[in-house]
Amino acid sequence: MQPSEVIDIVPSAYEKGLASGDLLFFPSSVHHVEENGIKYEIRLCPALQKKPQPKDSSQADSEKKTYDPFSPPYNPNLFIGYLPNQDRGDEAYAILMNKYSVVPNHFLMVTKEYQSQTSPLTPDDLLNSYKLLIAARKARKNVFAFYNCGDLSGASQPHKHLQFIQIEDEHGPPIEKITRGINLETPDRPFTVNRLSYANHVFRFPSTLSSLSENEQEATLAQAFLSLLDLAISTIRHDPNYPAGKPSYNVILTLEHLHVIPRSKEYHSLESNGDQLPVNSLGYAGMLLVKSETELEAVKGEGISKILRSVGLGSVHEQQVMGDTVDVDVPGGIQVGGSRI
Repeated sequence: MQPSEVIDIVPSAYEKGLASGDLLFFPSSVHHVEENGIKYEIRLCPALQKKPQPKDSSQADSEKKTYDPFSPPYNPNLFIGYLPNQDRGDEAYAILMNKYSVVPNHFLMVTKEYQSQTSPLTPDDLLNSYKLLIAARKARKNVFAFYNCGDLSGASQPHKHLQFIQIEDEHGPPIEKITRGINLETPDRPFTVNRLSYANHVFRFPSTLSSLSENEQEATLAQAFLSLLDLAISTIRHDPNYPAGKPSYNVILTLEHLHVIPRSKEYHSLESNGDQLPVNSLGYAGMLLVKSETELEAVKGEGISKILRSVGLGSVHEQQVMGDTVDVDVPGGIQVGGSRI
């Protein structure tokens, strides 16, 4: 199956899943909050309170060990088809509709053979994801991809999968709007968005990337990801209190940028009532999800920047800049390299 076929089939597959009852859609409302010049979205979805949940963590762990919804045989009402491996040409990825959808046409790219959600993205993961984004753009659909890597990232399943969300805003998710406005002196290097409250690492793709050969696309994507992953791990190593275990981070992929955000916690504890608010890549895309009016007001009261910082890490870009490894977005939207402003 080609990426263009996937994009064409997704709407009918979504309707098929709904009609069968195998895909559950949870209606929601979007609330806009502006902080520090960033227009965030908070999606209120009360119906998620009714989403089936294991009774306790031990039951959840047991179910994860005995049942993998991302391994074949797939539910025929959620399965779209396979994407091939770039080099071997075999069936490497299954495309599935997301069973629990808050946004219509939310789909997944899942490794056919089991791989861990704690493993980094491979060149083939990145290339196939980017090809899906190109196909979506050609179909005049605004889609971006994200990957929750590690136990602290907000990942819901241990089987490796990337997720794809279609949004109405032609400018992309909120994080992309501010990233796009940064002027880069050295566009072939990673940079950080300085006005954000948390450590973030970004790479801007060449404007010609979508028109290059697949080999050139793969090389560019892989190099970008490795450079950002190195910076994320460097950021983690600067934190003496980072939890033991493999590093966790969120990845956001658009046609223009790759974002990698290191994580320190899966949940933010709301000050007003102590409830645990989960945060995944969508939160760092600027699109948080809450389940009640109480949570909505708590998030507004505490501030999204504070919440994202609490589950992320502090920026150490100054040390990284002095090591000549990253460029910096300074106030005024102008990026400079190798110097401290």
